[in-house]
Amino acid sequence: MKKIVALTLATSVAAGLFLSGCAMNETSSTSGSTGSNTSSGQREVNVCSWGEYIDTDLITQFEEETGIKVNYNTAPSNEELYSQLQTGGVNYDVIVPSDYMIARLIEEDMLQKLDYSKIPNYEKIGEQYKNLSFDPNNEYSVPYTWGTLGIIYNTTMVDEPITSWGAMFSDDYAGNILLIDNSRDAFAMALYYLGYDVNTTDEAQIREAYELVADAKARGVYAGQGMDEIFQIMEGGNLAIATYYAGDFLTMYEANPDLAFVIPEEGSNWFVDSMCILKDAQNVDEAHEWINFIASTESNLKNMDFIWYASPNTEALEQYPAYYEETYGEPLDMDLYEIMAAPDSVLENCSMYENLPADTLALYNDLWIELGT
Repeated sequence: MKKIVALTLATSVAAGLFLSGCAMNETSSTSGSTGSNTSSGQREVNVCSWGEYIDTDLITQFEEETGIKVNYNTAPSNEELYSQLQTGGVNYDVIVPSDYMIARLIEEDMLQKLDYSKIPNYEKIGEQYKNLSFDPNNEYSVPYTWGTLGIIYNTTMVDEPITSWGAMFSDDYAGNILLIDNSRDAFAMALYYLGYDVNTTDEAQIREAYELVADAKARGVYAGQGMDEIFQIMEGGNLAIATYYAGDFLTMYEANPDLAFVIPEEGSNWFVDSMCILKDAQNVDEAHEWINFIASTESNLKNMDFIWYASPNTEALEQYPAYYEETYGEPLDMDLYEIMAAPDSVLENCSMYENLPADTLALYNDLWIELGT
């Protein structure tokens, strides 16, 4: 494992708030406001991504190399990001949504087509991460990372290895489980467990998945709901089980080696998060420069080493084991590498979320609100 001193965890929500079921909905900035111009006329770019999702040294490097100030903000989920964009009041240039949300933003004409002549590093992106369903003609997005959704559990608090999504609905660990705080992932684990297509539009199947989650919540299975707060909770041994993403598990594992990760036998989600430029972006040239910089092999190697999410840059993905050994003087644990970059044998049992029809999205939203009441 890479040395823990290389990591800087940014979560600041106390465990008590988290356990009460409150989710963190605010954005945070590491480099100032989201205005379009600095008072000095300095070039800038406004970026919004997820928490714990970049080596911040890359921000400093980009600023030093280009003279462009980066205003870096975070959002807790795709749904919260979408809500921010709908309600306004933010001036993001570059956003990093997941596949299904990109498809929705394209459909609603909220993204602009990229000028790939300004992103020469796009050629380093592997073909398996191009022409995907959310951007079939490769017009609006440049892949940033990819990974899988699974179950994280504390081996000292769980009697035997977890293999099924059923653990997320079981009374065996009631009051000791975290429910992920977004509707798509929360209902997905139920759909997988029930044997349904995770992209189903069948209202009866979706309601059955909802009832599975709602019933577990009513029985006290969940101690609360959360997203970025999971780092403190699972690293501190404060809960036994949670649903989250492979890359974040590896960060938590460095702080707490009692943790384990599994992609349940029923299957799970594999995702691609990509960099996009909003239709109303005010710093378009700077946005292209940022995307090209982040897509480089050097940036991807540094980022993988910091955030533990797999790179879509073919060179970086292939070079990482050697990069790790050169950096730390010890071989990379290949079992951990295969959690970060799941092999094809694992991905064959996983599926990507698709953008759902408007009426299905409305149903998800209504059920999620009902779950929270």
